Amino acid sequence: RTFSKWAGLAGLRIGLGVMQPDLAATMMSMKPPYNVNLAAEIALLASLEDTPTLFSRVKNIVAERDRMMGLLQQVKGIKTWPSQANFILCQLPEGRGKEIYDGLCNRGIFLRYFGNDRLKDHIRASVGLPHETDAVVAALDELVNA
Repeated sequence: RTFSKWAGLAGLRIGLGVMQPDLAATMMSMKPPYNVNLAAEIALLASLEDTPTLFSRVKNIVAERDRMMGLLQQVKGIKTWPSQANFILCQLPEGRGKEIYDGLCNRGIFLRYFGNDRLKDHIRASVGLPHETDAVVAALDELVNA
């Protein structure tokens, strides 16, 4: 789990994993010896001291994700996949993924595009602020249904 959005620590590469001990041991054997710098660790500890703010952020992110999902489901030609994360995976019309992705980029909207075989014509839209959601959905509607 990343601490990027909900803890306000994007860019510091802070996260945690909950897993079986044997998997944890395998992962620990592969990690660099110094994987978290002191500044990131201090920021993490300070952030965790204000749990009411953190829980409020989580609540806001979940609410905006649900709103975004509802809006995307109304765009004809887009299929959304259920999400419990801070992003939504969307399938675009067959064969048009790159074209639509390029159109988004030309509008200054940068989402994650998947051009591989398994996720051909898929994009991942991260949850942002309400006005960002509105801009993404409007642009997708225009590009998909042009």
